[in-house]
Amino acid sequence: MSLTKKILLGMVLGIIVGLIFNLVIPGAFEISKTYVLDPLGGLFINLIKMLVVPIVILSLVLGTAGISDSKTLGRIGIKTIGFFLISTSIALIIAMTLAFIFQPGSGEFQLDGATFEASEAPPVMETLLNIVPDNPFQSMVEGNMLQVIAFSILIGFALSRLGEKTAGILKLVEQGNEIMMYLVNIVMKLAPYGAFALIAIAIGGQGLDAIAAMGKYMLIVLLALIVHLLVTYGSAISLLGKMNPIQFFKGFAPAMVVAFSTSSSSATLPISMETAQKNLKVKKSVSGFVQPLGATINMDGTAIMQGVATVFIAQIYGIELGIVALLTVILTATLASIGTAGVPGVGLIMLSMVLTSVGLPVEAIALVLGVDRLLDMCRTAVNITGDAACAVFISKSEEKIEVNNQTSQSA
Repeated sequence: MSLTKKILLGMVLGIIVGLIFNLVIPGAFEISKTYVLDPLGGLFINLIKMLVVPIVILSLVLGTAGISDSKTLGRIGIKTIGFFLISTSIALIIAMTLAFIFQPGSGEFQLDGATFEASEAPPVMETLLNIVPDNPFQSMVEGNMLQVIAFSILIGFALSRLGEKTAGILKLVEQGNEIMMYLVNIVMKLAPYGAFALIAIAIGGQGLDAIAAMGKYMLIVLLALIVHLLVTYGSAISLLGKMNPIQFFKGFAPAMVVAFSTSSSSATLPISMETAQKNLKVKKSVSGFVQPLGATINMDGTAIMQGVATVFIAQIYGIELGIVALLTVILTATLASIGTAGVPGVGLIMLSMVLTSVGLPVEAIALVLGVDRLLDMCRTAVNITGDAACAVFISKSEEKIEVNNQTSQSA
């Protein structure tokens, strides 16, 4: 049985066990969670997180160093960020359009008493200024991924410019990357068990009543995620990446399944990079640059949740959102994705920033909190798929440029 099938089997068993806890033996959930599920799921998550920072540093250094031409590096950087910003804007438009069509906030709805203490999002300019770390080692310890990325890109750029003078260090980085990839393969053998535990916790911890009450909101978010996944990414993969979308989704499925179970773009990064390089034939230098960057600033799935949730909350409170408010939501949510850590639940902090920008009550986040963990799993899978779609596009476009350059030189 392939690893993907084993992970899917673990997820199905997790759903069954979670439902059993809800319907048959609800009293046993806490004991099982404390002594079995939490340790198993926590061990899997910790093992992956252990590898995240080293892999981001090594892969980005190699990716940047592999692009020896500064013009090429700048070109790839502009295309990558442009792809992310455009796809995030499209995701928000899809989400809000569907929310306006299906009206999830219409009718009777009662707040279930859930609470959420929103953290104030930093100003955009502060985020941009903080990209360059004053202490890169502190950034590594704290997991400040945007600063880690900036530092790694600078190191890679220096290695590419110094050439033979630093060939030994570059070789060491390559060997370090090989070690990390080997460890990823070992950790992935635990993925089916980790997926089982994490899904069982997510389903078992949510009462069926809470899930049913938010059914319409959930369905619209899921519909928007599917539309964005198939239409937006499918079109980009076919038209820009010159790849069959079915081949893409089939090849990238193992990483999507892991993303679904972990709810963390950063935690899934080692697997998503390896899958893109092996199954989708993305160049290592492109994958090493695009995917770590995407795990930090590209969150289309999270943007979809914010778009639907904002319209949903506005409908609950009977507040009409005009054109200016809708444009504000698109701009704020797109900018909010920059520098946001790819960890579970971070979308709620971003949502508080979006709600504030259009004058909606932040405490209304409690309306979507009950089912956010389940939706977080789905949108994380979409997030990393967007990163891979961008990597396929960039890899293909760079191959075309290289061929054209070789043709012009030979002529």
